[in-house]
Amino acid sequence: MSTATRMAMMAALALSTPLHARDAETRDFKQLSGPPSEFAHMRAPDPAAAAILSKSALLPVRFGRDGRWQSTLAVAGGALRFALLSGGAAWDIELVSPSGVALSRADLQRAVRGLRLGSDGASQPADVVRLQGLKDGDWTLRLGGDAGTRGYLLLEGDARSELASHPVHRRQLVGESIGFVAQLVATDASGGARMGPAAGRVDAAALRVVAPDGSERTVAMADDGRHDDGAAGDGRYGAAFTALAAGSHIAQVVVHGRDARGSRVVRTAEHVVPVIRSTLQLGGAASAVPGAAGRLDVAIPLARDDGNRRYRVHAEVWGRDARGAARAVAWIGGMAEAADARLMLGLDTRWLARAGAGAPFELHDVRIEDADEFIPVAAVARIPLSMPAAFAGARPAQAGVAIDEAMTMGRRPRELTAQATGSRLVLVHGYCSAGVWPQAQFATASTFLDVNQNRSHDQFAHRLKTFGAQWNSFGTVAHSQGGAAALHLYTYYWSGLDNATGSRLMQSVGTPYQGTNLSGILATVGNWFGVACGSNANMTYSGASAWLAGIPAASRAKVNYHSTSFRSTNWWTNDYCNIASDLVLGDPEDGTVEKAYAQLPGAVNRGHAEGQCHTAGMRDPAQYNDAGRNATMSANAAR
Repeated sequence: MSTATRMAMMAALALSTPLHARDAETRDFKQLSGPPSEFAHMRAPDPAAAAILSKSALLPVRFGRDGRWQSTLAVAGGALRFALLSGGAAWDIELVSPSGVALSRADLQRAVRGLRLGSDGASQPADVVRLQGLKDGDWTLRLGGDAGTRGYLLLEGDARSELASHPVHRRQLVGESIGFVAQLVATDASGGARMGPAAGRVDAAALRVVAPDGSERTVAMADDGRHDDGAAGDGRYGAAFTALAAGSHIAQVVVHGRDARGSRVVRTAEHVVPVIRSTLQLGGAASAVPGAAGRLDVAIPLARDDGNRRYRVHAEVWGRDARGAARAVAWIGGMAEAADARLMLGLDTRWLARAGAGAPFELHDVRIEDADEFIPVAAVARIPLSMPAAFAGARPAQAGVAIDEAMTMGRRPRELTAQATGSRLVLVHGYCSAGVWPQAQFATASTFLDVNQNRSHDQFAHRLKTFGAQWNSFGTVAHSQGGAAALHLYTYYWSGLDNATGSRLMQSVGTPYQGTNLSGILATVGNWFGVACGSNANMTYSGASAWLAGIPAASRAKVNYHSTSFRSTNWWTNDYCNIASDLVLGDPEDGTVEKAYAQLPGAVNRGHAEGQCHTAGMRDPAQYNDAGRNATMSANAAR
């Protein structure tokens, strides 16, 4: 199933007291706003729109006292591909046909390749087995290893039959029930999508949960209409668990059944579930008072603060027109710090003039999220908003009010023009990586380094901001997560990016703007064996979707991005960048990111190139070593 088809299928699833000096214009936070036309994409996303669509199964391997383990593998079309993830240990392999004849050891040895799943520091050793010309049916895989040890079998299935799985919501707090829903989905010969019973039969479904301390529990999933699974018997299965501790949980959905053709199906979906602790509660009515010239400081009261201090905040401002009908004014938001039992946002009064709105005012869709994982810690559908008397009456809408930077980002701080001197192009690497860009191919450039680290987009952005403060202005050329970190920085914080001049402010290659399924796979495997950098929920489908829900159109438009994939050689072979990652990702992909998930809606797509992989050590050259593209990016870069 192509990635474009898979994404289309997912869419179908789918205070009046005076303020002290620490007001809405505090520190380096931008005071974001935008027109009502952006309300839809700034609202919390539907979790189903970021569902995992899995063609594979990641099955735990645990060796008993006899050092043996076995499983049944369904072969269709004569082909079988799987990977053994043993943490580097040597396992014995035996494969037995449906008729009981074992494949020769020589044939097996020729079919095994020692590789790595993932890239850079975020990878695991993998023995990949590729076999063709097998008899269709159920084969038996027998493994031998040291008694008591464990690992995983990563098994690729028929891409025409997948498992769609997503969380019920993102309220991932300690003590909360966290639910998941899953169903089989399939494509028919004409490319049409089928779901639930039309896609196959589920014989058993379970939710395997691994807590931050490594403890495991399994919960049966039900299709009974009582587990957020829709109607009873509709082919959708649901289950939930209660998070007892903060930290990164793994929630693995495991489904066994038969596809529409009657073939055995086993599929899994691996969800990284960051859970945080919060007691924050919203208070009563919000209030706005005059701030800097032409602006209002909007205070959202807190009944209880949880001590986390910084949050991402979003709200819609609504008023009434001269006839008393509801009138949308603007959305407001950004990063904010809790102080004096309130969170402060800013609103340019020109939004009110543009809308022609008057009292009574309200805030709708108020959403407070933590700054690292974008998990809602408090939300309310609407609260009253008191305004200065000058804005009580509605006036005719002023359609001629042009939207400028001050309206969308607030006033520039005085310190921004006084910082350092000079301009630069900053070359940014990605998650769990080191410097990757050939600096000599870029003019007036310096390399940002935060070697082999795991940072949230917000943490990454702060380090990039500090590095860029050496110069008065800078633009970025970024690889992988670095592209998201640069966009996050530009969106929420004032920095030298705002002083840069030139046609392309932020450029990126291979950035998983909409996430990558490898994040969940590697986190699950790494829970047993360890991954040098740990799991990163910002780069999962769900985490990326939540992050993007706070990135406005004005920021996205400043990004110029590129994607790449393996070189297509012919129609009858299975192309790939990393054969282990290919078991998981949908084509086309670069060994880490699928083309469809490297797209950033609202940004400038500079094209897709074949024959380039995500990083070095894959089948085709690394995407960041394209001298021609690097020269073009350097020549057009803002500095």
